Amino acid sequence: MPPASAPGTTVTAAERVYRHVKQAVLDRRYEGGVLLTEGELAVAVGVSRTPVREALLRLETEGLLKLYPKKGALVLAVSAQEIADVIETRLLVEEYTVRRAVPAPAGLLERLAELVEEQRRLGDAGELGAMMAVDRAFHAEIVRSAGNQILSRLYDQLRDRQLRMGVALLHAHPERVERTLAEHREILDALRAGDADTAAAAVRAHVSRIGELVRGSGR
Repeated sequence: MPPASAPGTTVTAAERVYRHVKQAVLDRRYEGGVLLTEGELAVAVGVSRTPVREALLRLETEGLLKLYPKKGALVLAVSAQEIADVIETRLLVEEYTVRRAVPAPAGLLERLAELVEEQRRLGDAGELGAMMAVDRAFHAEIVRSAGNQILSRLYDQLRDRQLRMGVALLHAHPERVERTLAEHREILDALRAGDADTAAAAVRAHVSRIGELVRGSGR
């Protein structure tokens, strides 16, 4: 989700449009192939067209939209190549960092358990977008625990793509809500046991299965 503003910070009109459109794209209210117009967005957010243009340009640089002069902004669908690239990068980063997390400190194990429980609560409530944000946080905690800031920054760059793919996956395969929780518990159990090989195998199976399903869902 787009970051919240610090207390007392004034949010500009362009920032409001940016957050509105980005969140709608990530949770699939604006799906790939939808053409957004400046006028419609200006009305939706309650601003003039100037900040809308600024926000759309920013989103284009992030690869979420393609601007067409005098027509609008096309929401870009997730391509097969993008899915393959994200999954490959996740496997490289997450398998390595989960091994580095062993032996896992008590604070990490406690935080991961909290995130699994939060995912369960959101899944039960049908809040799939929020659930995927917590899903992503679960994996990011493990990556950060390795202490490699360059890898952490690289992983953070995948955030929006992970959220968008994950929400599409849960909509296409509702059964993944329970399966995701089970797979996260397997990773957590392996970390608790101090078993790096089992933890890495659980991560590989989890991420690889996500890739297979996302490609199969056509999203």
